Amino acid sequence: MKKGDLILIGIVVIVALAFIVPRWFSDNSSEKNHNENRIVYIEVDGKPYKELPLTEEEQLFTITTDKGFNQIKIHNNGVEMIDADCPDKLCLGFGFVTRPGQQIVCLPHRVSVFIGVDSGEENEIDDVVG
Repeated sequence: MKKGDLILIGIVVIVALAFIVPRWFSDNSSEKNHNENRIVYIEVDGKPYKELPLTEEEQLFTITTDKGFNQIKIHNNGVEMIDADCPDKLCLGFGFVTRPGQQIVCLPHRVSVFIGVDSGEENEIDDVVG
């Protein structure tokens, strides 16, 4: 190895540590406070359908439309789609989402489920199901 290679490796390690180390020293209480005002937003055909609180306790909710049904399960401060009668069932593959901005989409039923933060302002979505 040459001197330039060692310098390059050192720079890569320092940059990687710059992203990892702050997480060790961050205060987890701020994350707990954010959990208190997280909301599960449900849209059907691009229009608001229902808002549910994101909780630790288990909640089951069924979205029924003329296109079919989707069942979501809210638990452990996250949400997942556990059942649907759409033909491809791709919406079940999104898994368990826990962070604001993450979403689950069922295109055949035109259902979108996503996590947002209730800030008292109207929530803007940057997705369109067409």
